[in-house]
Amino acid sequence: QVQLVESGGGLVQAGGSLRLSCTASGLTFSSYTLGWFRQAPGKEREFVAAISWSGANTLYAGSVKGRFTISKDNAKNTGYLEMNSLKSEDTAVYYCAADAAASSWTRRAQYDFWGQGTQVTVSS
Repeated sequence: QVQLVESGGGLVQAGGSLRLSCTASGLTFSSYTLGWFRQAPGKEREFVAAISWSGANTLYAGSVKGRFTISKDNAKNTGYLEMNSLKSEDTAVYYCAADAAASSWTRRAQYDFWGQGTQVTVSS
């Protein structure tokens, strides 16, 4: 059974930092693209960042580029999203997802497995 479990969310002041983790089980983590998405209240789930199976390539949404860093440690079956200079508009539930096909990283439908999400709240 495949499981992705996010952790590290919480309440932080604007300008602060958080690091989210996504721990995978039941799949060969090193064979999957890892993506992070977020969903704010009343809005659709949107792409945040993705990293290739090897970790060599990354992609970011324009709204987070330069502030967020995605990474993965295949030996630990864990991916990370380092979030700096947080803004109130970053408030959302953050989800990690795994994609075996390694294409269309920004498309939700591309991803095979999803975590349950972790809440990030940025106070202004």
